[in-house]
Amino acid sequence: MHVVTRFAPSPTGHLHVGNLRTAILNWMWARKAGGRFLLRIDDTDAARSDEAFVAAIRDDLAWLGLAPDGEERQSARLDAYAERFAALAAAGRVYRCYETPEELDLRRKVLLGRGLPPIYDRAALALTDADHARLAAEGRAPHWRFRLDHDAPIVWDDRIRGPQRFDPATMSDPVVRRADGSWLYLLPSVIDDIDMGITDVVRGEDHVSNTAAQVQMFEALGAAPPAFAHAALLTGAEGKLSKRLGSLGVAHFREAGIEPQALVALLARIGTSDPVEPVVDPMALAAAFDFARFGRAPARFDEGELAALNARIVHQLPFEAVAPRLPHGMTAAAWDAVRPNLSTVGDAAAWWQVIAGPVEPPATSDDDRAFLHAAARAAETIDWAGDPWHALTGALKAETGRKGRALFLPLRLALTGQDHGPDMAALLPLIGRDAAVTRLRGAG
Repeated sequence: MHVVTRFAPSPTGHLHVGNLRTAILNWMWARKAGGRFLLRIDDTDAARSDEAFVAAIRDDLAWLGLAPDGEERQSARLDAYAERFAALAAAGRVYRCYETPEELDLRRKVLLGRGLPPIYDRAALALTDADHARLAAEGRAPHWRFRLDHDAPIVWDDRIRGPQRFDPATMSDPVVRRADGSWLYLLPSVIDDIDMGITDVVRGEDHVSNTAAQVQMFEALGAAPPAFAHAALLTGAEGKLSKRLGSLGVAHFREAGIEPQALVALLARIGTSDPVEPVVDPMALAAAFDFARFGRAPARFDEGELAALNARIVHQLPFEAVAPRLPHGMTAAAWDAVRPNLSTVGDAAAWWQVIAGPVEPPATSDDDRAFLHAAARAAETIDWAGDPWHALTGALKAETGRKGRALFLPLRLALTGQDHGPDMAALLPLIGRDAAVTRLRGAG
């Protein structure tokens, strides 16, 4: 079967890290299977939906490299929902209810007080035509519930959780349409999945009970349900569900200098038995994607792990991939020289300043001052066309007898103003003869 997955965010806010993981998993499974990955904007809540968030969702997916193969918007499909809803009403699978939220809350409390499950008692099914007419005359508009079939258990084989079994008699008939005619999530999503040809739904395990109800909705509409995979939810580094994860979005990661490849590499693998690796090409991650490797334990999202992974990704990025974000004038040779010492691409600016100058001369001891005077003289005479660093240190070792840290550290401090950093054999040719002599004299 041709695999078709979808990512279905609501444009009522920015995507957070949990949403991003769902998008990544659906994209990877579609790419692994050679199928299609679709974006569906769930914007039936007109009051809360915002076009700015629609644009942000598209931008976030583009930044991650998750190009959808098509897009649908629920706000453009209201007629399709009304048509299928009418068919369900005619078949007696949706019914009118009039209880207020306060009345329902009171009933739940009574049931809990009796030690019973707080599910809807289907009292509205006992209403007669006269009752409906009276309530309508009183100006009370109904909301609608989907009537679950209690005759058989709800079962499916989840790609991650394995065989699932729900007793519909222990579930409340879900509300699918509000009194004002607007739609809740469950039924439109099923109708969309049917019409869009969705074959596979990958989402968080917090949707498992929704899936149980939706399985019956697919059947009531004469369609086979897609295959479902419910991934364990993300937790913070402290091992508990973290509210902070709900606020971490693309803007946060971009401001922190995180590369999209790092975020994809981490979110693709946490919660699985596969190691988290600095894979730059997401198609390589997709090729290895396997639901059998997902565990049931919560997936631990650690920003420290992400930062370390990001550094390893940055160390692999070619100059062409980062050139627009580098300081003006920074060359490919300079990027190659400093790249192994970077945590983020933004860190390159500080090392370019070291190369291009000026550099603050460090304080030096009398011994080091004399040594650096000798270094300046040697720098004027060595051959800069080859390997000036080893030529310089070789000449100074022969002249002064210094070696190891006593030889190399004063030179690094004088030439870069730093006691650590990229390989000096790569940096010194970039600094150049004249600047190097000036810095050595200034420090000495």
